[in-house]
Amino acid sequence: MLPPIAEIVDNFAFLEEWEDRHQYLMELGRKLPPMPAEARSDANKVRGCVSQVWLETLVDRSDGTPRLHFLGDSDAHITKGVVAVLIAFFDGRTAADAARADALGLFQQLGLSEHLTAQRSNGARAMMERIRSDAARLAA
Repeated sequence: MLPPIAEIVDNFAFLEEWEDRHQYLMELGRKLPPMPAEARSDANKVRGCVSQVWLETLVDRSDGTPRLHFLGDSDAHITKGVVAVLIAFFDGRTAADAARADALGLFQQLGLSEHLTAQRSNGARAMMERIRSDAARLAA
């Protein structure tokens, strides 16, 4: 199970060396719940990622306000960790809140923006855009 985003932020702040952060990122990826094979569909595939990435957006309307939940997976360990960070950041938010959330600012705060390769950074932005696009559509 993924820790809350506040705990992830605290843990990144505690880890001074990039190698330790790198290991923690992969550990977060291993904590993602398994994604069912049928969710690894073309509709859930994130375009713009070098690695294969799938994100499924689920909506919980049980309290009257649509809240977003996500399933995600990747075939690359570091990218799967990026997916985990994004899920921890966006999961449980209302659609309107998720559409406005500053995930790029989070990546800068965690030091990921400066340590991910250009390809992984582009993929992370594609994931962020996909989540925000789904959220904006659901908030409308």
